[in-house]
Amino acid sequence: MTSPESTTTDNVTPDAPPAPAAPENPAPTLEEQLAAAKAEAAAHYDRFMRAAADHENFRKRVAREKDELRQFAGARVLEDLLPVLDNLGLGLAAARQPKADLAALTGGVELVLTQLKAALANHGLKEINPAGQPFDAHQHEALSQQPSAEAPEGTVLTVIRTGYALNGRLLRPASVVVSSGPAKA
Repeated sequence: MTSPESTTTDNVTPDAPPAPAAPENPAPTLEEQLAAAKAEAAAHYDRFMRAAADHENFRKRVAREKDELRQFAGARVLEDLLPVLDNLGLGLAAARQPKADLAALTGGVELVLTQLKAALANHGLKEINPAGQPFDAHQHEALSQQPSAEAPEGTVLTVIRTGYALNGRLLRPASVVVSSGPAKA
């Protein structure tokens, strides 16, 4: 019979721990870790500085665009008003002529007024002329009250000054005289 010791090869005892394998990537040293962290921090700092510069350029561009928008926002309105100015000039020239026809001048001024209102309406201006409508404190300014047998109490009798709204926002309330109902005896 053979002994168990004779069956082992290479004279290795079964109780010995295996030899440690050499690591493929040895753990980086502290100096290498520090160098890697510094490189990463420098890359982050560079990205931060670029982002900060981009943000500053964006801020300046937006401020410049807002300023240009503010300067030229009324350009379209003014372009639409230039023909009105031309027609007013023509009307004045016609009025200065000897023997000017008053009816023709009145008709011309009415046409220019219609042209002006149309140009402003195209840009969102809405006229508030509430004659005969119920009084609305949000859009009308009551200058006085007057008794009226025809109009119920709280109805606008007369518009003293027309009001205006721009795209739904009140610019100027209409100044009105409001009915106080039938006269009291």
